Amino acid sequence: MGKGFFQVPVAVNEPVRSYAPGSPERESVLKQYKEFYNSTVDVPLYIGSEEIRTGNTRTMSPPHDHKHVVGTYHLAEKNHVEKAISTALEAREKWANLSWEQRAAIFLKAADLIAGPYRDKMNASTMIAQSKNIHQAEIDAACEIIDFLRFNVEYMTQIYSDQPVSDDGIWNRVEYRPLEGFVYAITPFNFTAIAGNLPTSAAMMGNVVVWKPSDHQIFSAKVIVDVLKEAGLPDGVINVVYGDPVMITDTLLDSPDFAGIHFTGSTEVFKGLWKKIGNNIDRYKTYPRIVGETGGKDFIIAHPSSNAKQVATAITRGAFEFQGQKCSAASRVYLPKSLAQEVLDFVKKDIESFKMGSPENMENFITAVIHEGSFDKLAGFIDRAKADKEAEVFAGGNYDKSKGYFVQPTVIVTTDPQYVTMTTELFGPVVTVYVYEDQKWSETLKLVDNTSEYGLTGAVFSADRYTIEEATKALQNSAGNFYINDKPTGAVVGQQPFGGARASGTNDKAGSMQNLLRWVSPRLIKETFVSPTDYRYPFLG
Repeated sequence: MGKGFFQVPVAVNEPVRSYAPGSPERESVLKQYKEFYNSTVDVPLYIGSEEIRTGNTRTMSPPHDHKHVVGTYHLAEKNHVEKAISTALEAREKWANLSWEQRAAIFLKAADLIAGPYRDKMNASTMIAQSKNIHQAEIDAACEIIDFLRFNVEYMTQIYSDQPVSDDGIWNRVEYRPLEGFVYAITPFNFTAIAGNLPTSAAMMGNVVVWKPSDHQIFSAKVIVDVLKEAGLPDGVINVVYGDPVMITDTLLDSPDFAGIHFTGSTEVFKGLWKKIGNNIDRYKTYPRIVGETGGKDFIIAHPSSNAKQVATAITRGAFEFQGQKCSAASRVYLPKSLAQEVLDFVKKDIESFKMGSPENMENFITAVIHEGSFDKLAGFIDRAKADKEAEVFAGGNYDKSKGYFVQPTVIVTTDPQYVTMTTELFGPVVTVYVYEDQKWSETLKLVDNTSEYGLTGAVFSADRYTIEEATKALQNSAGNFYINDKPTGAVVGQQPFGGARASGTNDKAGSMQNLLRWVSPRLIKETFVSPTDYRYPFLG
């Protein structure tokens, strides 16, 4: 049987389709949207080759039309979670020993399926269940997940090819083994691409996975499962369960075969998981890998030399796209007094031009927030700002949940740089602005750095290169992804590896080789060709 060193297809970023009026892709995705919207899907647990329907179900409804039901999903009991563990471990023996190029082919095929026959299904399910407009769905549920799959395969080959130097009579080589046990993947509602990447990146490196998607992303998660099955992913490699998160987590973390967690979600939940893992450390066969991307309180700071319209557009896009439900979304803004009113007026004009409603109507820039809990929290902060003396609702401020969970994009201006909405992660279309005196630029940089526990994304706007360098240095710990004269959102796989530190996570940079390295356990093999036969070294002569 022939063998060789194989080169995978060169990864390139998937082109983003425009969905302009009259375009064939627009008509095609709307047709799929209507088909999904006017039918119901029944989503089982996926454990090995089985599709398990427990009969204990919850309904799925679009956030923009919460009385309409598009499907149901089945909740796991503890025995199902235990079965997912045993099934994964059983599958591990063959999967971990499968040639890497065979694993690569599965995920490359999955990328091509999403780029082609599954593109509309990925986008339409994300539009319906997560209330993304078509552009946000396209860059997420199609392009980003395709990029993750293709670039990760390329990174995998680079990792495997990284080998140590050998010396005379010695051959040193490293093999990159999967972790000993299973990986637990916990994924959020806001990015279908993250939901696809967290389980597949670990599986690509030969690991087996138990995956718990967010309750509010199960519709598009089901499409991901369909894609992986058609791509030829063997049964048991990725097992999918839904239900009580505490029960599922406790069951998985109690297993001695728990080998790692791949997480995106809230900071408090991640801290709780870390504590549970620490408390259980004596029972594990190996120290678990803990990889997490969590919250953010992301900033934009503008220098007096900035272009007001550019800053305003960065705020409008950075704070309000996908209703601000991105961990990278701009949430606090620092404007110089000389520029503030002009920037704010531009932003207000943008907000007044927004159309809001169902993503089926592609004229709508804004749709609904994810659920009633999020709506109520955001409405509470808006009402508080209306009442507080140190805050003013400058633009927006309306909300209505009679049909969908709609919160109007809102700008709060505060005189207190420590005001509650300057420091609290809101995860919605609310941005707070603090106006500083122009001469206090350097002082304000320190304020930006010290205000938040988070360190995910941030942006500086300036036409002065000296102040750009000053900000880059002063804010080096404030953002894992730092943007110069651009909004703090929109990281692209292969271009801007994503992640932050502080309370924003372990900064293992999704979309890079760094992340994949967390899912392998290297083994060094040293082979000596002619072994010594005398213990004596020359110095003993």
